[in-house]
Amino acid sequence: MEKKVNFYSVIIGTELLNGRRTDAHFSFFNNQLLERGWEQKASFVIEDDPKLMFDIFNLIKGDPNSVMFCFGGIGATPDDYTRQTAARAFTDFKMEFHEEAKQKIINQFKEEAYPHRINMAYLPTNAKLLTNVVNNVAGFYLEDRFFFTPGFPSMSQTMVIEALDLLYPKSQEKYKRILTANASENDLIDTMLKIPKHLDFASLPKIIGQDRKVVISLAGYDKAEVDKNFQLFIDFCEKNDLEYILKDINH
Repeated sequence: MEKKVNFYSVIIGTELLNGRRTDAHFSFFNNQLLERGWEQKASFVIEDDPKLMFDIFNLIKGDPNSVMFCFGGIGATPDDYTRQTAARAFTDFKMEFHEEAKQKIINQFKEEAYPHRINMAYLPTNAKLLTNVVNNVAGFYLEDRFFFTPGFPSMSQTMVIEALDLLYPKSQEKYKRILTANASENDLIDTMLKIPKHLDFASLPKIIGQDRKVVISLAGYDKAEVDKNFQLFIDFCEKNDLEYILKDINH
């Protein structure tokens, strides 16, 4: 069975929350995931607050299947906290000048690399780099699962593509089955409770005139396991003389 991957996005920017700028990260990142067969577990839009950032990073780190993409706050100005907070959360405060990142900044800005721009190469230990096609100031990532990119979409979008292509190019195809039953959700709750938590389960009620219907979908990587658990709903419908329609989908 393929290991489940839970994708999270953290979009940092007080200017997004106060309306001075409009977010472009969520839709781009989400579309890139969907094209590869992935989905997001959660997305956070937060202000430039180191404590809040640290708490969110720790929340995500607590999920053993998490993969995080963070947008914003890796610059050199006093309100850019992401590099330091990432070190606090993921590398026990340890940071170092990344020699390759440092050289990229020097090559790009020459004498203007000092005294401030050079600090953008001061990264959590063991960081790997993401390519910045705009100004050569690298993004970075840790443990092949925590990615940090600039707040500018022109810079971050190519980094997202680079990271996904390298490490998360495509999800294994899931097998999915759908059943629409002439019943209410309440009728099927006992059956729902028998479904293993690692399978993707969804229930959608529909009311058409006086008729109640419920759409049940079940998906997973193991076809036999999906079929076995999906059969529980079919058995319930047949035992109780409930009409139902089946639909099989691979995605």
